[in-house]
Amino acid sequence: MNSVKSFEDLTCWKKARQLKKRLYQLAKQIPDYEQFRLSSQIRGAAVSVTANIAEGYGRYGYQEKIQFARISRASLLELQDHLYTCCDAGYIDDVKFKSLYDECIDVGKSINGYLGYILDQKNHYSK
Repeated sequence: MNSVKSFEDLTCWKKARQLKKRLYQLAKQIPDYEQFRLSSQIRGAAVSVTANIAEGYGRYGYQEKIQFARISRASLLELQDHLYTCCDAGYIDDVKFKSLYDECIDVGKSINGYLGYILDQKNHYSK
């Protein structure tokens, strides 16, 4: 993490950004009658993942950084549920579902790694 100078350098943010791009494409494919419900919720949750990583990065206290990363992770879980809805409604097939779901899992692992790093820093500097 020594080469991290801004939130844009964080691996979890980069991965979440790529996922967000794919989810925005998915949201465009959802029928018009879902545009103000499901599509809007998908876009909002996808933005929340990256935005909370960025906002948490900008905070000075470890607890704040941790809290924003946890909010980001919760938004990611919301997206996983939305993917089930899309699949169950027939908006995406099983292959697309699995691809996006697996990408969510990967982003989640990356966020968990970032959380672990923050916790290690907190424990190291609070001794």
